[in-house]
Amino acid sequence: MATIEMITGDPAADEVRRRGLRQMRTVAVSLLLLAAVVYVATLDRDGFLGFVNAGAEASMVGAIADWFAVTALFRHPLGLPIPHTALIPRRKDQLAQGLEEFFGENFLQEGIIRDRIAAATVSLRVGRWLRVPANARRVVEEASDVAAIGLGKVRDEHVESLVRDALVPRFREEPIAPLLGSLLDETLRDDLHHALVDLALRELHDWLVANPDTVAEVLVERAPWWTPPRLNERVSSRIHVELVRWVADIRDDPRHQARAALDSMLAQLAHDLLEDPDTQARTERFKERLLDHPQVLASATSLWNALRRVLTSSLQDPDGALRQRLLVEVHAFAERLVDDPTLRGRIDGMAADAAVFAVERYGEELTAVITHTIERWDGREAARRIELHVGRDLQFIRINGTIVGGLVGVLIHTISVLVD
Repeated sequence: MATIEMITGDPAADEVRRRGLRQMRTVAVSLLLLAAVVYVATLDRDGFLGFVNAGAEASMVGAIADWFAVTALFRHPLGLPIPHTALIPRRKDQLAQGLEEFFGENFLQEGIIRDRIAAATVSLRVGRWLRVPANARRVVEEASDVAAIGLGKVRDEHVESLVRDALVPRFREEPIAPLLGSLLDETLRDDLHHALVDLALRELHDWLVANPDTVAEVLVERAPWWTPPRLNERVSSRIHVELVRWVADIRDDPRHQARAALDSMLAQLAHDLLEDPDTQARTERFKERLLDHPQVLASATSLWNALRRVLTSSLQDPDGALRQRLLVEVHAFAERLVDDPTLRGRIDGMAADAAVFAVERYGEELTAVITHTIERWDGREAARRIELHVGRDLQFIRINGTIVGGLVGVLIHTISVLVD
């Protein structure tokens, strides 16, 4: 059995519509009664009153005919089951299907959608809105709050499940040696590793300078047991000085032999990872041992928790670096949107493409909502609600029918007088 859905609306708005409908009905009925009174008062009169009588008679006919036509849309006139009346209650499903087809054929078309999005200048409006500091700050605050809440919803078991069930199996299937070889080869070709080497050398040099005692302890521990302590101290001190000097030389000389040796070793490693089966096999075995290690899940979870704490703390701090950076980027993006028509064109084009894709993919489901919704409505209640919304305007049909009918009646009477 079909579900009957009652239609509800705003009671206050419905009362205003109901009052307007009653007023227009009163006007239409008053004109019909006035025409009837004039008709009776001028019955069997000649001369000018004959024209008035003919006009009043035609006005009554027009008023009654249009009353019948308007009423037949929503109910049986006078409660009589006249054929082809009460159209909306009886044929609401067919009307819904027609409305669905009309909407789909005339509104959900690619050309119309693209024209409307282009006319809306969405990107320009967004840029102007974001350029207001209060609006940009509000966007950053809302996005930060949502991101912080989202980060808080991710639990440790979610991360473990992702690593165990998705990432680890994928890493097992994917040969890692060619990937590492290609990455290392690209890095060497673009000299990207030099910045990392420079950073490592600077940090190593600073650490060696700041920790001579630690270096001496390590060297003394490795010295033979039979060497005199004073000799060990002098040797370790000398080694420390030379080590600091050697690292400084490497740091300050971009063409140092050690750097060249490192580049050569990395280049050979990249080649072996890409071409040498033995190196590839050893790399894959190392990958398998690493993935089988029980600490992988714990390390991944710990790394995620550390990252989450840092991100959440920064997102929740109104004056934090992350929020401030986001605010700067939003301001910059807003300025570009306003000043760069090419960027606006691309964004509006992408918005149009997305809208067209959504309509092409889900347009039928969207328009089907019309039919499915109206099919669930109760027929009489649907007719009542529709009449409440459009009935006031339909009363003008009755009013116009009364006036036009009277004019036509006078015209016909005039012609008949002239013919006689």
